[in-house]
Amino acid sequence: MDYSAANTNLWNIFIQMGVIAGILLLSNVLVRKSSLIRKSLIPTSVLAGFLLLALKTAGILRIPPNFLEMVTYHGIAVGFIALSLRATERGGAGEGKGAGLKSGAVIISTYLVQAIVGLAISLLLSYLWMPGLFKASGILLPMAYGRGPGQANNVGITYEALGFSGGQSFGLSLAAAGYLCACLVGVIYLNYLMRKGSLKRKEETVRSGSVTIDTFQDRGEIPLSESVDRLSIQVALVLLAYLCTYLVTLGLTSLIARVAPGATRTLSPLLWGFNFIIGSMLAMLIKAGLSYLRKSRVMTRQYQNNYLLSRISGLAFDLMIVAGIASIDFGDLSGLWVPFLLMAVAGGLVTFFYLRWLCGRVYPAYPEEGFLSMYGMLTGTISSGILLLRPIDPNFETPAANNLVTGSSFGIVLGSPMLVFIGFAAESETMLYITVGLLFLYLTVLLWMLLRRKAARARPEDAA
Repeated sequence: MDYSAANTNLWNIFIQMGVIAGILLLSNVLVRKSSLIRKSLIPTSVLAGFLLLALKTAGILRIPPNFLEMVTYHGIAVGFIALSLRATERGGAGEGKGAGLKSGAVIISTYLVQAIVGLAISLLLSYLWMPGLFKASGILLPMAYGRGPGQANNVGITYEALGFSGGQSFGLSLAAAGYLCACLVGVIYLNYLMRKGSLKRKEETVRSGSVTIDTFQDRGEIPLSESVDRLSIQVALVLLAYLCTYLVTLGLTSLIARVAPGATRTLSPLLWGFNFIIGSMLAMLIKAGLSYLRKSRVMTRQYQNNYLLSRISGLAFDLMIVAGIASIDFGDLSGLWVPFLLMAVAGGLVTFFYLRWLCGRVYPAYPEEGFLSMYGMLTGTISSGILLLRPIDPNFETPAANNLVTGSSFGIVLGSPMLVFIGFAAESETMLYITVGLLFLYLTVLLWMLLRRKAARARPEDAA
């Protein structure tokens, strides 16, 4: 075997990953040393993505677009699988039973509002000004703002295969605009509340990021003295779940090709594009199986380590964000600047006012903490939600931070109809209008569920 630089297949992946790693480390230094960047609350991975994008656009660095797409695609799946494998924790800040379902409904209802706004813009433009515009392109707004660059990338590529020229870059550009909304609008509103006196910046009583034995190891876990490294076990579990994801997705697409060949063109790209949902569900099944084996005494140790699984998901998401933003090709936005700008602005404003209204009713005990955390996540990622929350709740004394995690887990199940909506919207104009009706119907159901629960809790107090 040739081990020299001439063997590009041997070296390319490590060279490209080294470039991403170097940009990520440089961004971390900039965040630490620049007070202006630090006050902007921009996540390090987001800054790294924009730096790599600028260097790539200027021709200083050359990274193959296919490699960036591969990192983005696999990063989101690995990240969600690692999160879904985590053992169920006892205790912690929460609101009791139903808190995760309630937060999941808030998250998915926001996706639906963003989808309705996005489709309204794309439909109006296609009829009034841009007849060649892909009418279903508006549904990329919740994928970009609500789901982030990984999902925007996947759906954008899927829609490109269905006729939306420049769909990938359009989705990724919207995701980048979402990060700007999370950082700029969120920080401006946070500073407004503090100047107004409605909120006060709190100091952390424990240094952020500190790790104790209780944080790193749960009771009953495999000891550090085992012959296999604990991190190796976590990586093995994640990769096993991802292998199962590949096999199940392959089986489903093969079955569809045999049973309903006409649906293959639409469903196959969606299943591969949404493989992280399949991966998350399979990871939950693996977690349930391991838990059953422990309860039945067949297995005496807990093999998942929540701390290490969180670090694996954090690594995967950081790489996904950097590669996803760097994948943007503004040249592909030629002819799409008007819908992009309209959706970017409308998405930020509608998400802001909708969540201000909803969070005040769903989280009456901590409305601002609930709103800021949700707004940060539903225009960016969980990390941007935490960044907006930390100045006013650094020790996570309210359930707001926990709601992001538990809500995201329930959101995977509650958000599964979005897969159907995305497929329907691209089928035909008739199916697109049916999709809009289904979006309104599902939004009504979720709002009824959220507000009915609130009314049910308030009724005994009113009677008293």
